[in-house]
Amino acid sequence: MTLRFLGTSASRPTVERNVSSIALIREGETLMFDCGEGTQRQMMRYGISFSLSDIFFTHMHADHILGVTGLLRTLALQGRTEAMNLYGPAGSEKMLWRAITLGSEKQHFPINVFELTAETPLKRNGYAVIPFTVEHGDRSAIGYHIAEETRLGRFNPEKAREMGIPEGPLWGSIHKGKAVTLDNGRIVQPSELVGPTRPGRRVVITGDSAPSEGTVATATGADVLVHEATFAEEEIQRAVETSHSTARGAAEVAAKAAVRRLVLTHVSARYSRDTSELEREARAIFPATVVARDGMEIEIPFETAEED
Repeated sequence: MTLRFLGTSASRPTVERNVSSIALIREGETLMFDCGEGTQRQMMRYGISFSLSDIFFTHMHADHILGVTGLLRTLALQGRTEAMNLYGPAGSEKMLWRAITLGSEKQHFPINVFELTAETPLKRNGYAVIPFTVEHGDRSAIGYHIAEETRLGRFNPEKAREMGIPEGPLWGSIHKGKAVTLDNGRIVQPSELVGPTRPGRRVVITGDSAPSEGTVATATGADVLVHEATFAEEEIQRAVETSHSTARGAAEVAAKAAVRRLVLTHVSARYSRDTSELEREARAIFPATVVARDGMEIEIPFETAEED
């Protein structure tokens, strides 16, 4: 699983940074979170496939949605026939259809729009995307929690051979937790050959949000928390007024949630070239912090390398 940051600027693009968009790639599948103006060019620049089928929007501010119009037009010109699914918070469907039809009334391939309810998982093969409520003024805004299912424990093939268990269906049954009976009458319990279950990976993406206890609860123990950090602490009043976060505020959320890593994004133009102030503030609270830049790729491994 990897995260690729396509746009890390707040509100407007700068020379160094495009506006909000993040791609998550898992086992060949690409999920996009927000699609700001110019995202399709960032996809080409950073090697993100146009074959994706799911775009998740955190809220309906222009810097998070304007890119979907151009992306859909490009996909139509390329002859796409597969459906595209767009997801957003309550009340987003009307705005998304405006973006879809802007400049073209014709729908060249199926497009589905879904409004999501907080805490209702969108279940996929081996993982779920779970929206959760964030605090962004009076806007209907959500973050996304990507949570893999718990994995089976490691199967010990060497010990299985020593016990005279032939490779094949019996191995699969034992690995899935079923006791099996051998030809000699011996009953083999899964605990003899299978280790403890292993946690899946978890990523939490807030979108635009002030620090909140809801984010802390959702992100507790996550592998990666991607939290906006529009301002440094010197602009705390501005952050409060606009329901955004400072780098310090994001770090306090990460510390309370005991996440493994914090990635800051949605950086105000005033810090576009030099994010050292944001990084310094956050690391004073939560050392495992990095400020994202456009094109940055972050790999999310399983809990320990030995497991895989």
